[in-house]
Amino acid sequence: MTATATKPESPVPARAPSSPGKGRRWRKLNYAGGLAGWIWLAIIIIPVYYVVITSLKTSAGYFAQNPLAIPTSPTLENYRMVLEADFAKYFMNSAIITIGAVIPTVAVAFMASFAIVRGNGRFLRLANGMFLMGLAIPLQATIIPIYLMIIRLNLYDSLLALVLPSIAFAIPLTVLILSNFIRDVPNELFESMRLDGCSEWQTMWRLALPLTKPAIVTVSIYNALGVWNGFLLPLILTQSPDLRVLPLALWSFQGEYSVNIPAVLASVVLTTLPILVLYIVGRRQLLSGLTAGFSK
Repeated sequence: MTATATKPESPVPARAPSSPGKGRRWRKLNYAGGLAGWIWLAIIIIPVYYVVITSLKTSAGYFAQNPLAIPTSPTLENYRMVLEADFAKYFMNSAIITIGAVIPTVAVAFMASFAIVRGNGRFLRLANGMFLMGLAIPLQATIIPIYLMIIRLNLYDSLLALVLPSIAFAIPLTVLILSNFIRDVPNELFESMRLDGCSEWQTMWRLALPLTKPAIVTVSIYNALGVWNGFLLPLILTQSPDLRVLPLALWSFQGEYSVNIPAVLASVVLTTLPILVLYIVGRRQLLSGLTAGFSK
């Protein structure tokens, strides 16, 4: 009788036993993160909820009812009062200042960023250093020199007096963000454009501009939000009621002895709507710009 030789089976490597406490520990961390997320959501939602429901209350109902309670008889009288109090004029002033500041800021900062990244020279390095130094100068520290310069230029009490300082203080951060995005563009793409006979000007508009679109949308919304909600510059550099912007228009509902809080919050809701619409329109590009670089 002959025995048939069989190939010995290769031993199966034993799996290392998983630590029972490891998965449990991660579950606890996930629960803690979820709880923290809900708490943060409540911190954000409750003030928004308070503003919206208070704007639907009457002035008497606001003081007689729980501040967080839903109004028993909601009314749009506050919104009608705000719209009749020259809201359209204040809205146009804010829109003119915002558009007039954001478009030149983004255009100048984009060209400066491209020159800093793609160019060489002592002047460009010095310009980059000056932009970085501008980030360390707060607006409040320069309000008196700005006021004196606006007086010397005979621009006091005009919309241009608000546009020019807004551009100056928005350019440094915009240059910093856009230059970092342009540095992420592969150098091979610039070389291929150069071999195709494109000039630096054509390369900037045909290559760098489309690839940095998320960053441009991000800085545009950020700068628009800052200019739209600006209060200090309009307070110092204007005095005519016809030149008031929306943050200053809230004073229209402040009396000598009391404040119409529901009307003030109704104007806050109307003031927030344009920024909300701007975010909805550019949310994809905004999220792309905010999360760029995290996957590297």
